[in-house]
Amino acid sequence: MSLLSTPDCRFFMEAAISRYLHYHPPVPRLAGPRMQTLHINGHDMAYLEVGHGPPLVCVHGALGDFRTWSALLGPLSKKHRVIAVSLRHFFPEHWDGVGDTYSIAQHVADVIAFIEKLDAGPVDLMGHSRGGHIAFRAAQRRPDLLRKLVLVEPGGDVDASLDLAAKPGPSQFTGGFTAAAERISAGDIDAGMQFFFDTVEGDGAWARLPEARRQQLRDNAYTLVGQVRDRRPPYSRLDAVSIRMPTLFVGGADTKGLLPLVLHALAAHVPDAKKAMIPDTGHWMFEQAPQQFCAIVLEFLGA
Repeated sequence: MSLLSTPDCRFFMEAAISRYLHYHPPVPRLAGPRMQTLHINGHDMAYLEVGHGPPLVCVHGALGDFRTWSALLGPLSKKHRVIAVSLRHFFPEHWDGVGDTYSIAQHVADVIAFIEKLDAGPVDLMGHSRGGHIAFRAAQRRPDLLRKLVLVEPGGDVDASLDLAAKPGPSQFTGGFTAAAERISAGDIDAGMQFFFDTVEGDGAWARLPEARRQQLRDNAYTLVGQVRDRRPPYSRLDAVSIRMPTLFVGGADTKGLLPLVLHALAAHVPDAKKAMIPDTGHWMFEQAPQQFCAIVLEFLGA
């Protein structure tokens, strides 16, 4: 018999452990976000939730998912119940690009139903890029569900009522998205990702991303196949003036192309709008300057 297994030895060991824990109680671990789901419109919608306080629902953009907001969960959850959703067909789902259930209209309906099912009263809603477009349309359709709106370089196009130079027809990004989707459908995911990111952020954008970030984006590669079929309508002046809740527009000062034009045009016509541009950042400014981004958002939500 081992000495450690004798009754006397066990008694003294247990007494010593009890005495140690009395004077050195374990430090409780803070609960981190864990994945949950809500059954929405026939689909299990995955989300992360962390923190307490007024609910803040976060909607990612193209190629994103609930992990998009990882750098912000800690700071934002100090004052808010942060709920980061993954839209239909995004990670943790692995979609093959087949079917007609990927669309702006479907995702808007899902976000509205998700907020309804939370049953938490009016929420603050934040969306980035394509997720900003979804948040904008949800605010149009169901203003009763929202308290404040944060649009982070919302994606889409504007019509001539917001910009006289706007021309009807496909977006300037449509060609880039289509070319990226074709490469992905052919099995060359990295080539498609490179084409997409270099179109949005400039040459070399994909190569500059850390490998962990690139893998997260690869997980959602086939959603670009669905995105070329989005057919989202352009924003109009009537759309802009219909947004009646306090709205914050956030942009990266170095973002190129159509996105800044859309942001400034909408911000000029949404009645109760504020605008913040973060220096030395681009379209993913909340990853490039997370502390500054969170400070701007928290100040707006707390005002």
